Amino acid sequence: MVFTYLIRGDYLVYVGIDKYENEELIKYALPNDLWFHVDSESSAHVYLRMKDGDTMETLPDEALEDCCQLVKSRSIKGCKLRSVNIVYTPASNLKKTNGMDIGQVGFHQEKLRKLRKVIKDNSIVNRIEKTKQEKTLEEHKKDWFDYQKELKLLRAKEYQERVCLVHG
Repeated sequence: MVFTYLIRGDYLVYVGIDKYENEELIKYALPNDLWFHVDSESSAHVYLRMKDGDTMETLPDEALEDCCQLVKSRSIKGCKLRSVNIVYTPASNLKKTNGMDIGQVGFHQEKLRKLRKVIKDNSIVNRIEKTKQEKTLEEHKKDWFDYQKELKLLRAKEYQERVCLVHG
């Protein structure tokens, strides 16, 4: 089961329920999704579905704060602490290598890895929880396959346009 939430800025967030589901989410995250995790602690993997044109630098602070609060609340140790550091990076920066545990990730480029200190704010988590919906993993995978299909069509269209320009 994948949990989805709607946060401030009308962004979709999705979360796995355990390390096995987190492993699947790693495979089926869109490249421009942002991944969140409590730094140096066990926690859920939280993904933010970015909108067209968004970057880590232009993402509204309120959406970033909502994701950080949500991932903090999904950490057995982190939820008990007043503050924790949250690491976030584009999903395309996540790396799996042989020998890594299920749900464990590394990074292709450390410079794309950002940290944010978050102080517990239950009012944010309570607001987000009211938007919670459940999706099957298969439904979630369909989003990835739809994205791949759209990307293929877009590339074919761009290729056709280039061919038309060259051959006029």
